[in-house]
Amino acid sequence: MSVFPWVAWYALRRYTAYPLSSVAESVTNTAFAFMRAYVLLALWQARPALGGYDVTDAITFCFLTQAMIGPVQIFRGLELSDRIRSGDVAIDLYRPVGLQGWWLADDLGRATAELLLRSGLPMVAGMLVFTLRPAGPWALAAFALALPLAVLVSFAIRYLVALAAFWLHDDRGLQAIALVMSLFFSGMILPLVVFPGWLGGIARALPWAALIQVPADIYLGKRTGSDLVAALGFQAAWAVALLAAGALLTVAARRKLVIHGG
Repeated sequence: MSVFPWVAWYALRRYTAYPLSSVAESVTNTAFAFMRAYVLLALWQARPALGGYDVTDAITFCFLTQAMIGPVQIFRGLELSDRIRSGDVAIDLYRPVGLQGWWLADDLGRATAELLLRSGLPMVAGMLVFTLRPAGPWALAAFALALPLAVLVSFAIRYLVALAAFWLHDDRGLQAIALVMSLFFSGMILPLVVFPGWLGGIARALPWAALIQVPADIYLGKRTGSDLVAALGFQAAWAVALLAAGALLTVAARRKLVIHGG
């Protein structure tokens, strides 16, 4: 049996070991969901049907994306960065399994734990106060595919940023840049549908759109038929491309470590 399911399982156990901490983070996400909701409510009252969304779509988008923060991991990088800085990555490289595969399995376990412990409260709270857009069975089924793809793209981006520490030695500046890009171009701050002209076109073509905007559009039923297939294909294509880039960069990083006597 492959070691990767065990890595994911132990990551799930590790990230569910302190449920009260996760509940506290969920409460924080919910509080920010209400703050964002009232900002979006004011915007959509001034500009109804902005970007093809109505008020209900905008509020649903707000609470849904707050529920996705944990699984998709918008605000944090990988522990791998710290291990590269400390030199503990040498232990990871001695394992008889691929570095990328190990950390991907670990991240999938983490994402499952975050989904179980952090994602429910924002949606329930939103339903109690506002009228949220209910997702149909087909939209829910498609969203169940889109969310794991979003996690894969998120991991691939964060893995590339973490590997940069092999060359930069201190990747905190790059981590800060990556955070800004993730917040702005994923739709976390504002739905990408409100971005005008060429900026909106570029934002929707970048990989960060696969993290939040695409899954949210699928949940809201904005992607159907061939457009839905294209949306899932967009996520899958970016996941494959970025994971392939991560595999190549892993080989380069391993060679660099050996060259420097690691």
